[in-house]
Amino acid sequence: MNKRDIVLGLLEPGKPQQSVPAAFFLHFDPSCHFGQAAVDRHIEYFRATGMDLVKIQYEQRFPRLPEIRGAGDWRSMPLYGEDFFEPQLEAVEGIVKALKRDAVVIVTLYSPFMCAGHALGEETVQRHLHDDPEAVTKGTEIITESLMTFVKACARLGVDGFYLSTQGGERDRLADRSLFDTFVRPYDMVVMMEAERSCVFNVLHICDYLGEYDDLTRFADYPGHVVSCPLTADGHALPLADAYRMFNRPVMGGLDRLGVIATGSEAQIRTEVELVLRHAPERFILGADCTVPAETPWQNLRAAIQAAHAWQRP
Repeated sequence: MNKRDIVLGLLEPGKPQQSVPAAFFLHFDPSCHFGQAAVDRHIEYFRATGMDLVKIQYEQRFPRLPEIRGAGDWRSMPLYGEDFFEPQLEAVEGIVKALKRDAVVIVTLYSPFMCAGHALGEETVQRHLHDDPEAVTKGTEIITESLMTFVKACARLGVDGFYLSTQGGERDRLADRSLFDTFVRPYDMVVMMEAERSCVFNVLHICDYLGEYDDLTRFADYPGHVVSCPLTADGHALPLADAYRMFNRPVMGGLDRLGVIATGSEAQIRTEVELVLRHAPERFILGADCTVPAETPWQNLRAAIQAAHAWQRP
């Protein structure tokens, strides 16, 4: 079986998992964010690590908008067309052509809430939500429409799916928990359901880069064929088997992005991988809980991936 068959086979309930696929993701140097340089770097990384799943890093962030000073200005949020995403789409097209025959190819997709933070900053978004939630809603609808343009363009270029990253549900992120249900969840659902309609392999990523979660059950009905979630919830370790039961789908993760995968020896990495795999659910992809640091040695990632490939379930 090739890498595509192994990864896509995870979506067939009852089909024995013959081997454990593995993949880790990191951001490349800005010189390799777009165009042929991005294509070449993704190919080099894929070949060097031996990973089983290609994730195209998304680097075309929404630009800062200092002209949006008050909440009412959200009504004039710019709408970005396909031309805005062209540098990113050029990389997507090249990587799909080069690697889709070998592996499943997905693209990172930040949520509308995350893109609003990129454009305005966390404090501004929070303040405007408090000042005029209706105006913020109108702006978030425009951001969502922009992202839909990107999703549809990527699907047209032949990606297998998206790495659907969401934030906003962290313990200390939104003071009023109901704001998540009003300003995060509905717009997450719009773009994620489009990805679900268009593609065969989407990964729901519940991102804890900016904070911890006390409750992941609010994401249980989110789209995504596979779930990548934090290693902890409510201040306690979240076993992979529990995550598998909570989301009722294959799980991706197991390793702390800042742990031995980033700083340990190859022997330590192999030991840690074997420990993770002893407790992993049957349908599982070895990975980190989020993007690993950019300076992580590629040989560390290759060692972890090789350990996963060599693993024999007792």
